[in-house]
Amino acid sequence: MIEDKIKTRDELGTLCEHLRASGKKIGFTSGAFDIVHAGHADYLEKAKGICDVLIVGVNSDRSVQSYKGPGRPVVPDAHRVRVVAALESVDYVFLFDERRNRENIGTLRPHYYIKAGDYSHEDLTSRSTAEEYGGEVRLIPVTQSISTTRIIEKIRDGGDETSSRVLDEDGATHITQRPARKAPAVFFDRDGTINEEVLYLHEPEKFRLLPNAAAGIRMFQDMGYRIVIVSNQPGIGMGYFGKEDFYAVNREMLRQLSDVGVLVDKIYFCPHSKSEQCDCRKPGQALIRRAEKDLNIDLTRSVFVGDKTSDMETGRRAGMKIILVNTGFRGEDGEFQGEPDARAEDLLDAASQVLAWERDKAPRV
Repeated sequence: MIEDKIKTRDELGTLCEHLRASGKKIGFTSGAFDIVHAGHADYLEKAKGICDVLIVGVNSDRSVQSYKGPGRPVVPDAHRVRVVAALESVDYVFLFDERRNRENIGTLRPHYYIKAGDYSHEDLTSRSTAEEYGGEVRLIPVTQSISTTRIIEKIRDGGDETSSRVLDEDGATHITQRPARKAPAVFFDRDGTINEEVLYLHEPEKFRLLPNAAAGIRMFQDMGYRIVIVSNQPGIGMGYFGKEDFYAVNREMLRQLSDVGVLVDKIYFCPHSKSEQCDCRKPGQALIRRAEKDLNIDLTRSVFVGDKTSDMETGRRAGMKIILVNTGFRGEDGEFQGEPDARAEDLLDAASQVLAWERDKAPRV
């Protein structure tokens, strides 16, 4: 019975003592499980394969709001916990209010602390709690890259996620899809913001994500922001490398980001050198206007994140909030004047600050 699987954390703490005494291997994992989908089912089935007894902690409504913003969850915790309990792979379920798992791990003392492979051991802040008593962290590779946020967006759009049209431009015919619902976006600079700064980067093997970059972008995605990358690539115009080299680096970036569940909506770039004085080179607004049209973006609720003053000026001209990250050039290029709305250590810190802004704007009930 479903009800027999749903316990309190303290009840499960006592139960785990008996399970350990009987030689059972206990696994513990957690999540919001806001709209349970095939990715969740696949992950929990694999987690069960690691242990004899699988215990799942479900973030309460208050907990989910603390890291996904006031618009989530869409399914209340009383319902989410029952759906998770109904899965055959799950033995016990409980609700918890904290954002982190230290209290959960300290109470249950599972043999295995299990998380999805889109985390790294270094990302798990509760890892040390498990290792202190001899527990082991197990990471399960993500094989079903499904985004709950994208599912929610499609539902809100009445099932019509995009409208399509055929365009003829740049010597090629292609289909462009425009989301039906207007939404805010986060515009990211690429080099020095998402990945390590490499002069005229054009070799995929030299692409390295910065620490916390993927986690930060995913946090923005989970908050419902569209993900847009805008990059100046003067090396193309100056003949140092070709567009295909740029595309190859982007493919490597997208591969690494998709491995952790991040889906980039669009990448825009300017191939011109500064001497060409084009309108697409940041802080020019041509690429911003194109993104606004292509993706139905609400610029008044959007954010620009970058490491240069040209990124800050781009966002300022477009009327966005602007965040300067202390990576790459750290805003020390000296090209433009002015202060950002916020400074952040990295993209995860930037996302956390935007989440705080979102919570401050949320109506009090």
